[in-house]
Amino acid sequence: MNILILSRKRQLYSTRRLVEECERLGYEPRVIDPLRFTISISGGKPVILHHGKELTGADVVIPRVGSYGTLYAICVVRHFDMMGIPVVNGHLPISQAKNKLASLQLLANAGVPVPDTIMSRYPKYLDKIMKLIGGPPAILKLLRGTQGTGVIYSESAQSVESVLDTIWSLGEDILLQQYVAESKGTDIRVLVIDGEARAAMRRIPKKGEFRSNIHRGGKGVKVDIPEKHRRIAVRAAAAIGLNVAGVDMIESDNGPLVIEVNSSPGFEGLEKATGENAARMIIEYAAKRAARKE
Repeated sequence: MNILILSRKRQLYSTRRLVEECERLGYEPRVIDPLRFTISISGGKPVILHHGKELTGADVVIPRVGSYGTLYAICVVRHFDMMGIPVVNGHLPISQAKNKLASLQLLANAGVPVPDTIMSRYPKYLDKIMKLIGGPPAILKLLRGTQGTGVIYSESAQSVESVLDTIWSLGEDILLQQYVAESKGTDIRVLVIDGEARAAMRRIPKKGEFRSNIHRGGKGVKVDIPEKHRRIAVRAAAAIGLNVAGVDMIESDNGPLVIEVNSSPGFEGLEKATGENAARMIIEYAAKRAARKE
């Protein structure tokens, strides 16, 4: 079986681990940067070229779409969908997961608990708008960002207004989100694969940092999450349409709140914290998709 992994950097931990588990299971892995593909529609037929030659032989595709070149990479994934090659996560769910507002809209519509959130381009009534999320303080998030980038904690209305003015002047949209003080900056990452919560860790931010992302110096600790949290994580992944997802949630006084659903979750911290073989789980699911040819 030939498994194609779309990744911009072969040396990344998650990519290396996927390759290792492919080989251990007797599969043939191939890693290609999605930005190095040429996508073509010729005579109404979708074709993908690599080094000027038509790409053939892929039985299943595992997209690892990061923040750089996202739009083009999603177009590549769509092309594989059109060609009838099984893809672990389809282009539409990836696109929805990459847009924080779209994700929250889908989650809320599916009844998944999320933090109170607003987005506006009209600063005149900022004080009134802030009250809708119980702020200040507030969390500000760019619509697109990974590993904690584009996330800002603002303690006052003045600092919120200053950030908004700067972001708006750059033509970007930004979310204002409820600050959940009782979470103390920690969150829970749940790995969901094929409708099942397979592993979980609690992420604790480093001293002086409010973001718990491992890439921001956060620490992962294995955690046995309650069944309620598992159900919410599975519902969150399903709401976005993802077969493989990293669901992040925080604890509030009213229960868990989903803050993000990742379509290409990094799992270095998860594997090291839990001892679980996340890479093998993903490869096994990919192989199952290939066998079903769906």
